[in-house]
Amino acid sequence: MNYILFDDEVRGNLLPFTYTRPIAEIRIGILTIREKWEKMLGEETSSKTEEYLQIKFPLKQTEDNVWIAGSVCPDDVLLEEIKALQNEQALFSGEKLVAFINSEFNLEAVNNFSRIESKASLFLIENPWDIFAKNGEAMQLDYDLLTKGRQSEQISSTNKLIAQENIFIEKGAKIECAILNASSGPIYIAKDAEVMEGSIVRGPFSLGEHSTLKLGAKIYGPTTVGPHSKVGGEVNNSVIMGYSNKGHDGFLGNSVLGEWCNIGADSNNSNLKNNYANVKLWNYGAGRFVNTGLTFCGLMMGDHSKCGINTMFNTGTVVGVNANIFGTGFPRNFVPSFSWGGASGFAEYKMKDAIEVAKRVFERRSLVFDKVEEDILLHVFEQTQQYRK
Repeated sequence: MNYILFDDEVRGNLLPFTYTRPIAEIRIGILTIREKWEKMLGEETSSKTEEYLQIKFPLKQTEDNVWIAGSVCPDDVLLEEIKALQNEQALFSGEKLVAFINSEFNLEAVNNFSRIESKASLFLIENPWDIFAKNGEAMQLDYDLLTKGRQSEQISSTNKLIAQENIFIEKGAKIECAILNASSGPIYIAKDAEVMEGSIVRGPFSLGEHSTLKLGAKIYGPTTVGPHSKVGGEVNNSVIMGYSNKGHDGFLGNSVLGEWCNIGADSNNSNLKNNYANVKLWNYGAGRFVNTGLTFCGLMMGDHSKCGINTMFNTGTVVGVNANIFGTGFPRNFVPSFSWGGASGFAEYKMKDAIEVAKRVFERRSLVFDKVEEDILLHVFEQTQQYRK
């Protein structure tokens, strides 16, 4: 069978992260949703997503296609149910369409398919704050999946280890003079990652390939640092998807950073309102601020966005794609994509300048910012003009 992860009805709620990726490319836990499915299926998958993203994330379609909602994370029960599906059968969890088999992607046709009710406890990503709020559960599942039947690399005796049986180090990782406490959740250090001296980590925590925890970093789980990232200062219950830097002192809490972001030195975000009320967050799908139901909620920052030194983010701030934030005071708690400025006001970040910065950032990682990447940003620029007026 050919497995395809499709963007479902929650895509709008997951903006700004889904402006630049299919839902299945969101990282939660150690792996992206796609990587979870591919590990469990033992097969490659592709995506059914927005047309402007489809070139970067190509759809591979055959006559025997299993369409799976990209917002759903797999488990053993769900996997068996999907593998048992026949042509023109659809798997539901309540009103949620989980998967169906058909040669074409046709949601109207699904109404006429044989309906099967899932017995799995569905693990869904429906809102941006789910990414950090459900990160601990996702990390334990990923840790079990990645380490089952395997042996961790030896850890240097210069480190202080607590609950070492819950710590897994891949080949090529470097850790010296750090404190790793996995008594409250697992710690996973990917290959060629580095934990520098003086770092203090309380799990659950994962550090992606070629990423670095800088000297004296203080990490509270559940926190994920994706690949090719640098992190310093204090981080609590946050997800950094990859290729992003928070390299200096400052606090990041209950937050999500996309890819290619940079947080300036001594920048901080608030994750708790002074009156301890539930945090409201801008929701693109609803076109308004919505109640998260959470007391703790920090910063949601889309791909390619950056902030200068000493930036202060208020509780429940959403920053779109390719924003550049600087200056004193708190910027507003919804910063549209391609905005340039801060608390004193914003101007439009010119597309030409944004592309030049993106090219330089890619070059620093020995990557090429090509026309495919440029066209995606151009589409997002045009699509988000309404928010900059």
